[in-house]
Amino acid sequence: MKTFWVRAVNLVLIIALLIGYNTVLTLRDKDDQIAKLTADLESANLYKQSVMQSQEDAAGSSYEDGIWKGEAQGFGGTIQVEVTVEGGSITDISIVSAEKEDGAYLSMAEDIIPTIIDAQSADVDTISGATFSSTGIRNAVAQALEEAAK
Repeated sequence: MKTFWVRAVNLVLIIALLIGYNTVLTLRDKDDQIAKLTADLESANLYKQSVMQSQEDAAGSSYEDGIWKGEAQGFGGTIQVEVTVEGGSITDISIVSAEKEDGAYLSMAEDIIPTIIDAQSADVDTISGATFSSTGIRNAVAQALEEAAK
């Protein structure tokens, strides 16, 4: 009879330890989830602030409406562009002249135009594989935007 009570007490202690251990693990998991959600929330708030700042910067950097010309040195020579501004925003960029530019490089470099329009700024990365030509387009647009700045 004595061994029965010893075994019963041991069984109860083991069950109590397992329940306690399980509770500790559950609390740790909840703490980890709270930490992860807090980090996600902070990240989302920082992203929201950066988007709002970008929108404020874009709104604050409006340009005078019109067609503005700029030119800069590309891979093979001078690149001339026309930048169309409507409603204070860049709406179109066209290459007027790039006579000595290599056609393959120039066609690759033209991919920078939508990027500039989306950013509403000439402060964008150049196109890999057409670095000099895309830099020429970017610098020509920057020159035109300097004239268009209010």
